[in-house]
Amino acid sequence: MSNELIIDASTSEIAIALLEEKKLVELNKEKSNIQFSVGDIYLGKVKKIMPGLNAAFVDVGYEKDAFLHYLDLGPQFQSLTKYLNQALNRKTKIPILDKFRTDPDIDKHGKIANLLKAGQVILVQVAKEPIASKGPRLTSEISLAGRNLVLLPFSDKVSVSTKIKSEEERDRLKRLILSIKPKNYGVIVRTVAKERKVAVLDAELKSLVERWESIFQDIKSIEPPSLVLGELNRTSAILRDILNPSFNSIVVNDQSLYREIRDYIVTIAPEKQKIVKYYSGNTPIFEHFGIDKQIKTLFGKTVSYKSGAYLIIEHTEALHVIDVNSGNRSQSANDQETNALDVNLSAADEIARQLRLRDMGGIIVVDFIDLVKADNRQKVWERMKEAMKADRAKHHILPVSKFGLIQITRQRVRPEMDVQIMETCPTCSGTGEVTPSILVLDQVLNQFLYILDKFPKPKLTLKAHPYLAAYLLFGFPSIRMKWSFKHRNWLKIKSDPNLGILNYEFLDQNGEKFVI
Repeated sequence: MSNELIIDASTSEIAIALLEEKKLVELNKEKSNIQFSVGDIYLGKVKKIMPGLNAAFVDVGYEKDAFLHYLDLGPQFQSLTKYLNQALNRKTKIPILDKFRTDPDIDKHGKIANLLKAGQVILVQVAKEPIASKGPRLTSEISLAGRNLVLLPFSDKVSVSTKIKSEEERDRLKRLILSIKPKNYGVIVRTVAKERKVAVLDAELKSLVERWESIFQDIKSIEPPSLVLGELNRTSAILRDILNPSFNSIVVNDQSLYREIRDYIVTIAPEKQKIVKYYSGNTPIFEHFGIDKQIKTLFGKTVSYKSGAYLIIEHTEALHVIDVNSGNRSQSANDQETNALDVNLSAADEIARQLRLRDMGGIIVVDFIDLVKADNRQKVWERMKEAMKADRAKHHILPVSKFGLIQITRQRVRPEMDVQIMETCPTCSGTGEVTPSILVLDQVLNQFLYILDKFPKPKLTLKAHPYLAAYLLFGFPSIRMKWSFKHRNWLKIKSDPNLGILNYEFLDQNGEKFVI
């Protein structure tokens, strides 16, 4: 499978499209002023304790207080608090973590009121970005992610990704990390670390430890709430998490971002440096690679996917609902059961793609076409699980119910990607009503006279729908000729089928539109 990453950088945002075999499967948009990204570490202040929820609301600088549940404090919360207080109140140099004496783990079934109080300063990490009316969700179980490793301060455990199937390789990685990691640091070995040499992992581990220690260098002078360590920007984070040998191209249309990505690739995968390319064409980069067309096709309420079959995707506050329809496939020569199974299997592939593309999270209910045979329902469930394997978000898929429904839960850490593909009607401007066509000629003439009055001897071109242009040019003398001779200014007329039937534009000699 070939993967391509196409990056469209503008002054307001960076749009990142991931293509698998030329098909759009992920779309991320990062605003240039984005705040509260997953992974950001803040020095926050407890605002309110909620004993009934066993949670607290924490001020991290967002308009709404962030939510911190007792279960998100992490087992080593006491050690983190003790270390933070030493850093905030120190008169001498703060001790290195591997020489720090940790406290016992907190009780799994304890009460948050016993650990936190209003006004207390704590170190927290964003676990979920603000979504809809909710503020960020926080955790105090701090983790720092690298390309191959995830560092867990105050923990001594080493675990290896279950996606590495070889027991021999898992044992090798675990022994290796145990031999090089400092005390009081836990490590999660990521899937991409498979067959990595000790020098690579050691260098990354030291880099992550340095990032952690950098938090506390000047923390005494920081006034909460404040960001103390930012996660990588979305582009670098995506590269860190998904870059693999199947990538054959990363194309970006901004010179500075191109250099930044190339330098970052050198640090995480030097052998991949040559796949980073700069795009300098005149056509917009998403249009050049056919991404704009795919976005228009894939982000509507109705999504067609195979031989007339289509999905209806609805969103509510509580869950997402996807309805599978056979469309004109019902006219197929196959029997109903075979036809329904074929439609459902294809739908499973498209649904998996849609979940990644729109980054849909929470509860998703899929209404497949009813199948009589239990074996066929099992095939649909197995296909759904197989199609979702490429999804990096945590998810769980329940078997097909007797009503033909599959329920999916999918991790949601940031707002769902929503692209508005419907355009305002250029003729009625979205009102559903148009100016009486009998008045259009008067409007064109009035604007023509207004421009002649405001600008001395302008060279004008009227761009209009072919019907309106033909009406102005018809006959001898035509309306255009009468106006031009009467007002002593020749009016060029250009037809444009992309305009609405009653729409028109006046252009100057440079082809720029006159704003009336």
